[in-house]
Amino acid sequence: MNKFSGESGEMKELAKSYLESLLLIKRDVASEMIIKAIENGADIKKIYIDVFESSQHEVGRLWQNNLISVAQEHYCTAATQMIMSQLYPYIFKGYKNGHRLVATCVEGEMHEIGVRIVSDFFEMEGWDTYYLGANTPNNSIVETLIQLEPEVIAISASIPYNLGSVVELINAVRKSTASKIKILVGGRPFSLSPELWKKVGADGYASNALEAVSIAKEFISNDKNTEKSHDK
Repeated sequence: MNKFSGESGEMKELAKSYLESLLLIKRDVASEMIIKAIENGADIKKIYIDVFESSQHEVGRLWQNNLISVAQEHYCTAATQMIMSQLYPYIFKGYKNGHRLVATCVEGEMHEIGVRIVSDFFEMEGWDTYYLGANTPNNSIVETLIQLEPEVIAISASIPYNLGSVVELINAVRKSTASKIKILVGGRPFSLSPELWKKVGADGYASNALEAVSIAKEFISNDKNTEKSHDK
């Protein structure tokens, strides 16, 4: 049933079995194999990238090729989000580095699992994360930024239609008292057009969660270096 085609490194077999279970509507089986892998020493970040992310890409491919229904696609996504939440006891117990991230989809954007993965990766790196989810009104996002004062906001848009909302949100942030926050964008439109992030006014673009964390660290480092140069 599963024609898994993605490469997922050393966890390829786990990814295949995981997706097969979801496509067979066996969410509990999928959950059990993930928990068992972690208890046996599997790296959670690898689970996220090589299993969750890879399987979601494959679900999308299967749906686009009419090999699974919209209902199956929604089930697989919802099941993965539920299983991700079961891993939070393993994630939300580390050190804190004092930095804050707000992660959100723009207004109208319903595909949230990608930016949720990004948010969880930041949490694993010691950031305090505030995940706002799908279809968050832009004015509410700006209000949250003003209230929480994070160093970085991660914005996700998966379809070109929502790029207008991305531009509107970025402009609203730039005009607010939260204007100094670094803006990181991601999603399929930005992957297809590598320079698009500059056109919408962001500070950077990340193709995956690992890259997002790396770029955010560069933001922090650059800001510290700028402060030091001003102090001289």
